[in-house]
Amino acid sequence: MVPGEKRHGGDVAIAGAAPGPGAVQAGAVELLTLPELGIGVLLPELALLVNTRALAYAATHGRVLLPTQPPFVALRFTDRTALAGELLTPGVPDRQLYVLLALFAAAAFDTAAHLHTTDALRQRHPGLAWIGFPAPDADGLWRFPDYSYGRRLAPEHPLTTPGGHPA
Repeated sequence: MVPGEKRHGGDVAIAGAAPGPGAVQAGAVELLTLPELGIGVLLPELALLVNTRALAYAATHGRVLLPTQPPFVALRFTDRTALAGELLTPGVPDRQLYVLLALFAAAAFDTAAHLHTTDALRQRHPGLAWIGFPAPDADGLWRFPDYSYGRRLAPEHPLTTPGGHPA
């Protein structure tokens, strides 16, 4: 869902449709297999669903797929994109499953959801680096001197501790 460059010359799983890192390089697979998420056991069935839909798409659109690759991987990038658009269309059976896959792929890239933020920054997480996520202050805390909407929305409570916690 977040295209990126191939990881190596023989990479067929990643279409290589965009320069720089994509969801896979940013940890989408790691996020999807987190035990806390609880969907790792469903991934083989989800892959089967996606590949079944890819076979149907290929047959409908006259695409010849290499039998040595999973059907979705064997599709060209433009066909993968078109199929993803179909799978995410309201009213499509199993749409909620495909929406979850898309959301988790985006979360891996945009937020490094599978990592602690400080660890992700230390490891130079490709998604956080790409969006320019700021490093914390020297004490490890994030402070934003420029308020949202250009103005302070509320005064700090007088009993707030120096660590920023309510008293």
